[in-house]
Amino acid sequence: MEKKPFVTKEQVEEIVKKYPTPFHIYDEKGIRENARKVKEAFAWNPGFREYFAVKATPNPFLINILREYGCGTDCSSKTELMLSKAIGCKGEEIMFSSNDTPPEEFVYANKLGAIINLDDFTHIDVIDKLIGIPETISCRFNPGGLFSIANSIMDNPGDAKYGFTKEQLIEGFKILKAKGAKNFGIHSFLASNTVTNDYYPSLAKILFELAVEIKNKTGCHIKFINLSGGVGIPYKPDGTPNDILAIGEGVHKVYDEVLVPNGMGDVAIYTEMGRFMMGPYGGLVTRVGNMKHTYKEYIGTDACAVNLMRPAMYGAYHHITVLGKENEPCDHKYDVTGSLCENNDKFAIDRMLPKIEIGDYLFIHDTGAHGFSMGYNYNGKLRSAELLLKENGEVQMIRRAETPEDYFRTFDCFDFYKEVTK
Repeated sequence: MEKKPFVTKEQVEEIVKKYPTPFHIYDEKGIRENARKVKEAFAWNPGFREYFAVKATPNPFLINILREYGCGTDCSSKTELMLSKAIGCKGEEIMFSSNDTPPEEFVYANKLGAIINLDDFTHIDVIDKLIGIPETISCRFNPGGLFSIANSIMDNPGDAKYGFTKEQLIEGFKILKAKGAKNFGIHSFLASNTVTNDYYPSLAKILFELAVEIKNKTGCHIKFINLSGGVGIPYKPDGTPNDILAIGEGVHKVYDEVLVPNGMGDVAIYTEMGRFMMGPYGGLVTRVGNMKHTYKEYIGTDACAVNLMRPAMYGAYHHITVLGKENEPCDHKYDVTGSLCENNDKFAIDRMLPKIEIGDYLFIHDTGAHGFSMGYNYNGKLRSAELLLKENGEVQMIRRAETPEDYFRTFDCFDFYKEVTK
């Protein structure tokens, strides 16, 4: 798969006249096309809903695009719940999937009418005392052991901090039912960034069979099964993207094989994708400002790990295009770096790219999810702007860049900012 930027060098040269680099930019056309496909892939299930993982890209402009296609929000904190409320999400349009959860966040989620997805058996007693047991509630399942699908980056459920054991889940559903719950959901997340059409169907089979067992042992009405996230994207250009239509049909097949014969053909399917919904439709644009020739060739940019943390954090690959040089040979080896006082502040190591010159613009691909959202202020760096490339070709600022005033505002004595800017 060839990686092509959705903006050209000429477009960027116009954009920077108003919005200086670095900035994250998102492709409205791509987001909409993908959202339509997801909706189509699960149209066979009348109760289907995608709950977009707010943590991936917490921008109301972008989430509102997804809401046009029936998406809700998956929240993991009070602030994300507040964002969802602010854009008009209400009731069961919001899924609250948190862990190690502060009690006050359960109270706020309940106030909004959100579906609470419990991560811990002991939280049954916590919410009972805080808010009572809601009529609709979900619990997160962790099967333990190992789980593997070919060609994917997998998590080891047995080492993960999330979810109930099977025994806890069955006992938990019995307790919740006795305390008044009427509708139940089962949720699980077993893998991260799978690039295979087999992941969701494989997970679905595990959860569907579990749902049948729980129904038989507890008598609980299973209202929905939440496949969570994990459907990924190919970050490298030689990767093959997931086919969401094939994934949806794979889940449909297992649904008909397991749930329907057991009288559970009314169960709704939920998903909580972040990366798949938004990842490929965002890019980080940065300008080359320095070139260093020591033991290696270094390209210094005006972006750094505070703008995109994934490569520094765990060596994640993000493809890089030198705008305007898409057709030139990649015959120069570079480390592409930022200016943080950390040696892991590198977007690429030993990357073969066209010859780069100061002033070139780099497009760092697939930053639409877990890009801007993981930003921070180390070294006093300020978060960049977020821009939306609209379907008509116009560019809209959907989050302004931070200023020094923003950075200093949380000090007790805000007059400090006035002093340093005299």
